[in-house]
Amino acid sequence: MARADKQAAVAEIVESFNDAAGAVLTEYRGLTVKELQDLRRSLGENADYAVVKNTLAKIAANEAGISGFDDLLVGPTAIAFINGDVVEAAKGLRDFAKANPALVIKGGVLDGAILDASEIAKLADLESREVLLGKLAGAMLASLSQAVYLLNAPLAQAARLAGALQAKAEEDPSILAGGAGTPAAAEEAPAQEDAAEETPAQEASDDAPAAEAADAAADDAETTDA
Repeated sequence: MARADKQAAVAEIVESFNDAAGAVLTEYRGLTVKELQDLRRSLGENADYAVVKNTLAKIAANEAGISGFDDLLVGPTAIAFINGDVVEAAKGLRDFAKANPALVIKGGVLDGAILDASEIAKLADLESREVLLGKLAGAMLASLSQAVYLLNAPLAQAARLAGALQAKAEEDPSILAGGAGTPAAAEEAPAQEDAAEETPAQEASDDAPAAEAADAAADDAETTDA
């Protein structure tokens, strides 16, 4: 390969590393061309599967700031550059490897961290982004339903209380003034007080003739003695 071609190939791999959310290194020894095509189709939009030369991949990884790939870049190597859901891509590679044992997952990189084959397998066991979003949406809907219930419950209680108060007011309008019979009692109170104030005056008036008769009798007795 000419020097210019090598530089172009390295630059392309570097760009793939930089644009991808992660990358999984595989060994494809024993896979047919058709099986490789099937693998690419199974990954879909989640990853681009590219066969690379180990020497060029090492140079590209170093230029992209990725270290620790040298031990993985042995034998026929193809890299799945993950552009979509990382978990879905890992699941796709795992499932294809189960059906086609010739595909060997050697490791990968995610967010700058080097992953071995077992860690890629654990990544494939996680729930996909769509499932997690679905669960999150379900939890949010449940929270909203609880909030609506909590908001509506006091309003319903207030409505029942207002209805009961209206029905009571129709039976006894004075309840709206502070309680049944309150206004009438308030009006009668001054009359009772006035009656209480007039009673001593009336008693004094009734006793006046008796007092005058007593005084007159006393005056007659004094005149007779004289």
